[in-house]
Amino acid sequence: MNIEEAQERIKELSEVLQKYNYEYHVLDNPSVPDAEYDRLMKELIELEEQYPELRKPDSPTQRVGGPPIDAFRKVEHNIPMLSLGNAFGEQDLRDFDRRIRDRIGDAFSYVCELKIDGLAVSLTYENGVFVRGATRGDGTVGEDITENLKTVRSIPLRLSEEVNLEVRGEAFMPKKSFEALNESREQNGEALFANPRNAAAGSLRQLDPKIAASRNLDIFVYGIGSLDGKEISSHSDGLDYLRELGFKTNPEWRRCPDIDDVIAFIDGWFEKRPDLSYEIDGIVIKVDSLEHQEELGFTAKSPRWAIAYKFPAEEVVTRLREIELSVGRTGVVTPTAILDPVQVAGTTVKRASLHNEDLIREKDIKIGDYVVIKKAGDIIPEVVNVIKDKRTGDEVDFRMPEHCPACGSDLVRIEGEVALRCINPKCPAQIREGMIHFVSRNAMNIDGLGEKVIAQLYKENLIHDVADIYKLEKDELLQLERMGEKSVSNLLQAIKASKSNSLEKLLFGLGIRYVGSKAAKTLAQHFGNMAKLENAAKEELEAIDEIGEKMADSIVTYFDNEEVHNLVVELENLGVNMEYKGPKPVNTENIDSYFTGKTVVLTGKLTQLTRGDAKKKVEELGGNVTGSVSKNTDLLVAGEDAGSKLDKAQKLEVLIWNEDRFMEELNK
Repeated sequence: MNIEEAQERIKELSEVLQKYNYEYHVLDNPSVPDAEYDRLMKELIELEEQYPELRKPDSPTQRVGGPPIDAFRKVEHNIPMLSLGNAFGEQDLRDFDRRIRDRIGDAFSYVCELKIDGLAVSLTYENGVFVRGATRGDGTVGEDITENLKTVRSIPLRLSEEVNLEVRGEAFMPKKSFEALNESREQNGEALFANPRNAAAGSLRQLDPKIAASRNLDIFVYGIGSLDGKEISSHSDGLDYLRELGFKTNPEWRRCPDIDDVIAFIDGWFEKRPDLSYEIDGIVIKVDSLEHQEELGFTAKSPRWAIAYKFPAEEVVTRLREIELSVGRTGVVTPTAILDPVQVAGTTVKRASLHNEDLIREKDIKIGDYVVIKKAGDIIPEVVNVIKDKRTGDEVDFRMPEHCPACGSDLVRIEGEVALRCINPKCPAQIREGMIHFVSRNAMNIDGLGEKVIAQLYKENLIHDVADIYKLEKDELLQLERMGEKSVSNLLQAIKASKSNSLEKLLFGLGIRYVGSKAAKTLAQHFGNMAKLENAAKEELEAIDEIGEKMADSIVTYFDNEEVHNLVVELENLGVNMEYKGPKPVNTENIDSYFTGKTVVLTGKLTQLTRGDAKKKVEELGGNVTGSVSKNTDLLVAGEDAGSKLDKAQKLEVLIWNEDRFMEELNK
């Protein structure tokens, strides 16, 4: 066979194998036996090995898992992957419905979908070919797990149309795959996965794609993040279009005319969910119309047009054997119940939060009691109540100590707080917890420096504060348990990379009281560098949106501390970045352009720049880009194949430009 014949045969095999793969993994309706599929796949592999220059990125052979990768590259989402607000009962749903009606009236419908218990991912296609897959991460930045996602056979490597789009979905592990995986791990003496969600997340974060390929993962795609060249008017139309492109969407969704129908849908699935072949933990409710979604908008954390109803938590009975105390990074001493192990919502629970001494007294909890526990939101185990009828008289009352269990300092109760707090700044537990927070994902994001490694480094006197992390050397790390050449090399590379983080990551990592990740970014954007923030007066801080008096007081108090100043200087000398690197907030008062203060809609396919770049440029010039045309729209930019938005703009007599006119104005 010459190269031209091989090229033709590879094309034939690729097309038929993609068809068989779609039938088997998406439609669940295979048309050929497995042996025939395997025979054709073997032929394709042999041809591609003989002619490697003919192997394409979307070849069916690319699903088996490529060579191991060194680390996951960070990926910034063009459109943030926000989390959903939660509803835990009927009243929460009716409150959500009332808020919707107050904003857009009564003429709308909902779409209800099963909330798959897995890992949220983003899939990007260029000209119909899968080019990148990423985790949700913190919603703004995720991890590039393309090679692992290629091993999920229900993810199409090539779509039925040559479109540019980004979609969101939930990767998950079916119940059968989970049971088989744990059975295999048990036989090999390996630790078992707690639940299918953890198993799916762990599989997709393997550095060796062959491991992910062996785990039999699946996916349901549930939404469009961005799409060039086609107009979609509703979420339900989007689901239909995704299916036409070749994606696997969950068939168990329904359009509901009102909130009563939504509640009926939820009630039905609460009873039926054990019969599914995969885990769900609730129902997602979305306003169907994309124009209405645009009108409703977003809060800082979640869309106003969607909510996740979480099924009532499973409750079980177990025995409380002991109450353990832990000291957090702010010095708060928290009691934790140590329980006889018990299965709750698919995981083994051995510990449950007791929050504080007042709650223990309120619920009359004693050591030795039989207690009812549940997972709040199916995540955090907590003690619901005590079964007093089971008491034998041997139970023991619990009293909080007067001294810190970590350092022996006096514990204090600050006015207005229920928690006891250790205020010793040298408390080892606080220092250790502070360092764990510093390296966490939303802070400095140092891969490989987890809780156990931090504890080990602290115990070996290799680190005493966060600055010491940047002084670690290869030889001393190699002396530690379970630290080989490659893991040490990866860790040192991650530490080095974290020095380049934008200022808000460092601010959040320092653990300033009341300053969360969002406030840290606001402060970094406003001041631009650490020096200006350090010297800011309380009045200047309070003048910033979202920074209240309590937070301003905390920031001033923090930076007034000489030890903090010395730490910041040391970090800077060690090469840690002290500047804000993100986009500056647009100040339209200083911008003089056509777009300043105008509302712009982009539609159709743009050929000279991407939709995301166009949006960014308009915003940099003081404009506001929205997704739907209304009477408030000032300008519609119409690319190729513009659809319903162009028609609506013409009816409303909105100013319309083609791409050339748009580029002319941008380039002024």
